[in-house]
Amino acid sequence: MQTVLDQVKPVILAAAIALGLSVHCTQAGAAEQQTALFAGGCFWCVEADFEGVDGVTEVVSGFAGGMVEDPTYKQVVNGGTGHYEAVEITYDPSRVTYAELVDLFLRSVDPTDAGGQFCDRGESYRTAIFAAPDQAGVANAAIAAAQAELGQQIVTPVLPASAFYPADDYHQDYYKKQDLILTRFGPRSKEKAYKLYRAACGRDERVRELWGNAAPFVGG
Repeated sequence: MQTVLDQVKPVILAAAIALGLSVHCTQAGAAEQQTALFAGGCFWCVEADFEGVDGVTEVVSGFAGGMVEDPTYKQVVNGGTGHYEAVEITYDPSRVTYAELVDLFLRSVDPTDAGGQFCDRGESYRTAIFAAPDQAGVANAAIAAAQAELGQQIVTPVLPASAFYPADDYHQDYYKKQDLILTRFGPRSKEKAYKLYRAACGRDERVRELWGNAAPFVGG
C-alpha cells in the first residue's frame, strides 16, 4: 500500500526543483548586474541624473581615487585625501551598455574643465572615469569620439578602477528627500535645496552651452 510519504514525495520534489530554479535565476540575475564608476563634480547631481536612466538599478554617492581608507565627507571636501566625489552605478547590461553610460556621462559634465565642475572647485570635484581593465578601452574610445564631436580637448582622465567608499546616508538620494535643512535661502527640504543649488551653480546652463541637444539631462 502506498504510504502518505510516498504520496507527498512527488510534491516535495517538485517544490524543491521549483525553489532551486528560482534561486538559480535570482543568482543569475544578480550576476548579470555590472557597475560603472564616474566622478562628475557634485555627486548629488550625477546621482540624480543617472537614477533615471533605463537599465540603471542603483546609484550610490561616495568617494574614489584617494589615499585615505573610508574617508568622511568633511575630510574629502577639506582636501588632501586625493578623493573625487563619485558615484557607483549598478546597471543591467542587457538594457544599457557601459559604452552608453560613458557617453551619457561625458555629455552631462564639462569635460574640458580640469579644476572642478561649474561653481564647485578643487580636487574633489574633478571629473574622471574609473575603469576596470575591460572597461578602459571602451571609455577611451568614447572620450575620443566625444572630443571629435565637441571640437575641444577633453581633460577627463580614464583612471584605474579604485576602491569606492559610499558617503553617509545624509548624502544618498539627497535630490529627492523631504527632510528640512537650514540653507542660505532659509529652511528648505533637501529636494528644494538641491534644485536651488543646481540652478545657482550653473550646471545645466554650462552643459547645454557645451553639448546643445546632445546633453541628455538638461532639456531643450
